Formats: sequence, structure tokens, C-alpha cells
Amino acid sequence: MKSILTPILVLVAWSLVVWLWMYATRIPAMQKARIEPQSARFPGSLAVLPDRVRQVADNYNHLMEQPTIFYALAVYVHLVGHADALNIGLAWSYVGLRIAHSLVQGTANLVMARFALFSLSTIALIAITAREVLALV
Repeated sequence: MKSILTPILVLVAWSLVVWLWMYATRIPAMQKARIEPQSARFPGSLAVLPDRVRQVADNYNHLMEQPTIFYALAVYVHLVGHADALNIGLAWSYVGLRIAHSLVQGTANLVMARFALFSLSTIALIAITAREVLALV
């Protein structure tokens, strides 16, 4: 696990697990609520679904947002040859914290726990970014 690209692979794989989790909960909930798939064409149209279903979908959307910064940053670090032990450790920290965030949001959905995990993962991104910016000076 000496490559900074491996955490990218793990987060991509996790995102696909959450995608499966989302549809494994969403499709049965839509069937139970007798919602036709075409009715879901507008944002917010599935707000009638139970919280436990919506929070997994919300998390999937979150995995399509900030992690894009992580992906670009990790590839940058790899390409410029700065994938040292600290950057790799920070990358793994980011991925672990994002997985923990998904598990919290998809289950108990405790907002302060989610916020703490999100903040810590963001700090890992900030640390990698700061190291790379400082390396330019």
C-alpha cells in the first residue's frame, strides 16, 4: 500500500457499494409507496421516502462532491512524485473518515458525528494541499 493511488481505488469502490446500498433501499421503498420511476425525474420528488432511504441517497451524492477534490489532489501528488509516507497516510485518513461518514449518515445519521468526520476528512485534504503548495515555493 505504498501508492497514493490505492486510496483512490478504495474510495471509488466504496462509492459503488453505497450506490448499491442506495438502490437496494430506494427501489423497494418506491415500490411500497407506489411511486412510479418517472415521478422521480425532478429533485425533491422522492422526499416522501423514509429517512433511512433518503439518507443513503444523500450520502451517495456527498461521495460525488468533495471526493472529486481528493481524486484530483491524489493524482497530482502521484504525478509530481510527492507520494511520501505522510501524504499517503493523509490520503488513507481521508478515505477512512469518508467511509466512517457514510456509515454514520447511512445508519444513525447523527449530524454532529457526521460533521466531525467531515471536518476531520477536510483537514486531511487541507494538509495534503498545504504541503503541495509549500513544495512549490
